Amino acid sequence: MKNIIGVAAEYNPFHLGHALQIEKSKEMLPGAAVICVMSGDFVQRGEAAIFPKHLRAEAAVRSGADLVLELPLPWCLSSAEGFARGMVSVLKSTGVVTHMSFGSESGDVDSLKTVSDAMGTQDFQTALRQQLETGISYAAARQQAVELLGMDAAALGGPNDLLGIEYLNAIRDLEADFTAMAIPRTGAGHDETGEGRYRSASEIRERLRKGEDVSVFVPAAMDPIHMPDPERLELAILSRLQMLPRSAFTNTPGAGEGLENLLYKAVHTESTLDAVCMAAKSKRYALSRIRRMALSAALGITKADASGLPPYLRVLAANETGRALLREMKNAAGLPILTKPAAANDLPPEAKRIFELTSAAHDLYLLCSRTPASRAPGSDYRTSPIML
Repeated sequence: MKNIIGVAAEYNPFHLGHALQIEKSKEMLPGAAVICVMSGDFVQRGEAAIFPKHLRAEAAVRSGADLVLELPLPWCLSSAEGFARGMVSVLKSTGVVTHMSFGSESGDVDSLKTVSDAMGTQDFQTALRQQLETGISYAAARQQAVELLGMDAAALGGPNDLLGIEYLNAIRDLEADFTAMAIPRTGAGHDETGEGRYRSASEIRERLRKGEDVSVFVPAAMDPIHMPDPERLELAILSRLQMLPRSAFTNTPGAGEGLENLLYKAVHTESTLDAVCMAAKSKRYALSRIRRMALSAALGITKADASGLPPYLRVLAANETGRALLREMKNAAGLPILTKPAAANDLPPEAKRIFELTSAAHDLYLLCSRTPASRAPGSDYRTSPIML
């Protein structure tokens, strides 16, 4: 059987480091095809993506990927665990993926597996609960629980390795029959400023917001006119949050232990989204969790929406090899494949709701476009995959 590499990504935006990961993965498996699963218009750190999803998917296909599928909205705005489960579930449901590649600070997949295997034991869960009861954050509790089991927690230090462990956990828990590949990260670390051609996505986003030319750092440049207006986006999100009843916050993923009350109060006392999230933040909860919770509430995502697994495979972009993969997936896939977005109308009710949530989020994203002609609603039902 032909090797097919699955990649979980946000490509926010797609840069040379992402292209290098795909290249290195193909070097390990010559002749392999690449299927990427990509976040849509909102990303796991609790923010809007810097460019619309179809443009980011097209950049990936022009730079080494063969097929790009969309991760539905509830899993884009989930915790690292939920995000990884959603990504692995989509890759598994294609029925054709044989390997999963992810970036890694260590590049040592065996060490990451050791930690992942330990996290699947009852001893780890017991140690984790004991640490959480002390009131520390989940990340700190997890690290201490690993150390209590006599292992080196160094693998929990890097954000890519941390996410890699979550991918390995999901591969194990979902019984996905593919092999993990940890590709060493090149250049600047996550959220760091670097030198040379390989820069972090966060640095490139900051340069784009300042109006700087980033073409030397990205293989397929996109016109900044496609970036959403951050002020329009903030007002749109704040207006939605201020109109929600208290019960909506209670039913939002991430709510619990009074966090929903803090967020509800902050929404009605603060005038900026950053101030809302900071007012609701505590020592135990990371700011990214608060941002995800606020966005989930504004976009109408409930706990029930995020509790299961993605219910369809939505195609964003493909090349000739990707189209051949789609023909193979027709017989192998475990979920409906949406090559025409209008086909979402034929999905079962629960799956259709997930598509509608994702589509409504796309409408909000485009409403904040810098060009009035791009703001018409319903675009997600009219936009076909990019075929190259």
